[in-house]
Amino acid sequence: SMGPLAADLQQNIMVTVYLLFSHIYIAFAYFTGLIISIILSIKWPSRFSTYSFLGFAILLFSYEYDKHIIEGLRQQTLRSLITLQPHLRFQRLISVTITEILPILFYIAGWAFIYLAIIHAARKLGKKEK
Repeated sequence: SMGPLAADLQQNIMVTVYLLFSHIYIAFAYFTGLIISIILSIKWPSRFSTYSFLGFAILLFSYEYDKHIIEGLRQQTLRSLITLQPHLRFQRLISVTITEILPILFYIAGWAFIYLAIIHAARKLGKKEK
């Protein structure tokens, strides 16, 4: 008799779990950081927890923006701006801004806040030890 799950079904479940994890692990890491930052902000409000919160919030948004928002936003913006005749240079500028510049800015801003939090915490610890 077959066990509780057939062998092929067990393997399919493992592959599904792996694919799910490999697809969302970055978002999960950012989300975990965000939750920890929120808890820290509530229990011990500080510049560190605020910077961490902002950093992880921006990084999570940046990840979702890359995966799910860019293309729709680009098309919607181009459709709403270009009504009668095409303005190719302007369209190119909009496309580059939405698809290339904004993602980089979000990513840099997110990590900048995380680094700010770490630097702030290290400086505070350094002052306490003196």
